[in-house]
Amino acid sequence: MDARGTAGLLFLREEEIRLAMELLFYGYRDFTAGPDAILEELGMGRAHHRVLYFVGRHPGITVSELLAILAITKQSLGRVLKPLVDGGYVTQTQGRSDRRQRLLALTAKGEALERRLFERQRETLARAFREAGGPAVEGFRKVMLGIMGPEARARIGSRMAGTAPRPAGKVA
Repeated sequence: MDARGTAGLLFLREEEIRLAMELLFYGYRDFTAGPDAILEELGMGRAHHRVLYFVGRHPGITVSELLAILAITKQSLGRVLKPLVDGGYVTQTQGRSDRRQRLLALTAKGEALERRLFERQRETLARAFREAGGPAVEGFRKVMLGIMGPEARARIGSRMAGTAPRPAGKVA
């Protein structure tokens, strides 16, 4: 096998690792550019986007669970959550069994914004997945799982079943 084939991947050179780091940087920069522009119009940033995304994915998520996912301090979350609540994007309710818990959910306004942000990124991923094809999408997932720590892998792993890539041209 050639140096770039499967056997060569076992002994990645520094330059290949640096290239991978650049690909991650530029990919993330361009992946977030569309949502960043929308958020900037609203006086928000990526931290707001992350909260909207995870609250939207997990309606009724507790503040503690969100803190664990985002790996930020309660104070940092408070700075991001307050404008989302005050702006009518997120609601907070008390937990049923533990009244100290705060359960978070998106309002209709929050759902609309999260959907708008998602659509911008969905277009980017769908195009990239179509162009790369199923085996590359599966490889991408494996690499991303390999980069994540065990806690993130555990959170994502349960949702990975049944997400085999579709043939090229079938990504929605």
